[in-house]
Amino acid sequence: MIKRIGVLTSGGDAPGMNAAIRAIVQAGMNENLQILGIYDGYSGLYKNHIIYLDQHVVSNILNQGGTILGSTRFPEFYKENIRSIAVKNIKKNNIDAIIVIGGNGSYAGAKELTNMGIPCISLPGTIDNDTPGTDYTIGYFTALQTVVDAIDRLRDTSASHHRISIVEIMGKDCGDLTISASIASGCDFFIIPEIPYEKKMLLKKIKNGIKRQKKHAVIAVTEYVCDIIELSKYLEKNTSLETKVTILGHIQRGGRPVVYDRILASQMGAYAIKILLNGYSSRCIGIKNNCIVHHDIEFAMQNMKKTFQRDWFETAQKLY
Repeated sequence: MIKRIGVLTSGGDAPGMNAAIRAIVQAGMNENLQILGIYDGYSGLYKNHIIYLDQHVVSNILNQGGTILGSTRFPEFYKENIRSIAVKNIKKNNIDAIIVIGGNGSYAGAKELTNMGIPCISLPGTIDNDTPGTDYTIGYFTALQTVVDAIDRLRDTSASHHRISIVEIMGKDCGDLTISASIASGCDFFIIPEIPYEKKMLLKKIKNGIKRQKKHAVIAVTEYVCDIIELSKYLEKNTSLETKVTILGHIQRGGRPVVYDRILASQMGAYAIKILLNGYSSRCIGIKNNCIVHHDIEFAMQNMKKTFQRDWFETAQKLY
């Protein structure tokens, strides 16, 4: 019987995590469950940093960015002796199941806890949109709005000064954020990890634009794909247009969640309570074709690797 559920947020924070926490507490209490909050992700499990959550605690967090529970990256959790201490703390607090909100690393931690006898459900909370088993992750659409707002502003000043702007966007190994931002903000070019690019071809396209009297350009680049400083020097040297680099960085993680992230997080949080009470464990929740679904975590991680939105990519290419 599930009577007490712990909830934690792990890895990079994402707008909408608080909405998911609120939904878990509200839905759980409506089922006469006790909900405990675990501070600072898996580190909090190890350090036994655990508190009670109730409707009063979560009453005003729906529209807040970040996570009231805090989040850390805790690679030590891969060590069995560290996880053993965490499991002892779970049992000490009479917690019957854990709901984890985070990305791929958080999923791996949940899988390990399940293997040690602790029922776990995972929710995809990351702006990168790179977790398996879901079309969209909690936080992705808010980050996208932040990126588009920034590019809109950069385009204004790039046009005024006749310069090239290179914008670095988060995403790790997934180019979804870069592709969708490129479409929504009208970027001239984009570079993503899934598709190889050639500097010479990029330069050729920019020069063709210059021949058509286009005096500025905005290039969106997913982080880690290339050395954007080196790229900026190359383009400036070969076009004679001043070239500036903007790294959006962690502003992409912050801010109030947009409406869709609030709804998605609320749906997923309530659904996590539902499937736990139906006896499921070691599951990750997602949204597929506008329906909330769940998959086996291990199967999802091994066989459902998130691929970028190819149809969006094809659309963006046509708009160059």
